[in-house]
Amino acid sequence: MELFNPNSKIDFLGGRKVSIVISALLMLASLGLLATRGLNYALDFTGGVLVEAKFEEPVQTDQVRAALEKGGFPNAQVQSVGGTREVSIRLQPTAEQKDAEKVGRDVIDAIKKQRADVSLKRHPDLVGSSVGAELRNDGIVAAVFVMIGIMIYIGIRFEKRFAIAAIASEVHDTILTLGFFSLTQLEFDLTVLAALLAVIGYSINDKVVVFDRVRELFRLTRKAEPYEILNKAINQTLSRTIMTSLTTSLSMFALYFVGGPAVHGFGLTMLVGIVIGTLSSIFFANPILYWLGVSKTDLMPVTRENPELERRP
Repeated sequence: MELFNPNSKIDFLGGRKVSIVISALLMLASLGLLATRGLNYALDFTGGVLVEAKFEEPVQTDQVRAALEKGGFPNAQVQSVGGTREVSIRLQPTAEQKDAEKVGRDVIDAIKKQRADVSLKRHPDLVGSSVGAELRNDGIVAAVFVMIGIMIYIGIRFEKRFAIAAIASEVHDTILTLGFFSLTQLEFDLTVLAALLAVIGYSINDKVVVFDRVRELFRLTRKAEPYEILNKAINQTLSRTIMTSLTTSLSMFALYFVGGPAVHGFGLTMLVGIVIGTLSSIFFANPILYWLGVSKTDLMPVTRENPELERRP
């Protein structure tokens, strides 16, 4: 299916200065937000009180979550444990709630107003923030290693200019996605971190497709200028880029609206990352590649002794 004519001649690079300036301003704004407001880390990273409750009859996590919200615990994380009659509840206690036992009793009392068949499964535990800090650091290390691996892969498969453009795009997409969470102050938990790593992989996939087309076009002609080649590559892969983004977004919409609160963060992060990654593939990665001075000689040096190249237009 071709949504756009692959032979169209839309001058995407014509607005490269504007797109690069906009991207740079958005990156600076995101970095500013991260420096001043930071991220709203969830209990996965900050620690808190862990309460495990059991019910005599099956219960849904939405029911428990609604009961806790009415009882004054709006940000509690509720998950099923070992079936439909046991749940784990994690929440960040207030400054006055320093006793895990008291927090556990308050939680059970709040649920009992809706479900009288609830009781504590075991004594509540106070989870320190050191484990969360370790998880946060591990996530940063994982993202860095992913980018290094991508750079090595692109550098081997293509050429160093492509690797630099790819990593610049990955940094761009990651910072803007984090900037969105800093701006909205939505909870940043482990599912969001996992989605962020998935966004990095998704984003590079589309750029590899465009870079492949750039390489093919350079090999098919000897006289075309890099400006023309890059524009043509974007036009020819535009339908694929949009179709991939739309189909992936549909599944993420379903995950966000139907998957339940436990995966809301994952679905939303993927949706934001897909939009940012799609736009960066068109308006950021290729302008960076052009600015770095990519040319045919970087991929396939032209030699007059090669009769096959001499026959090409």
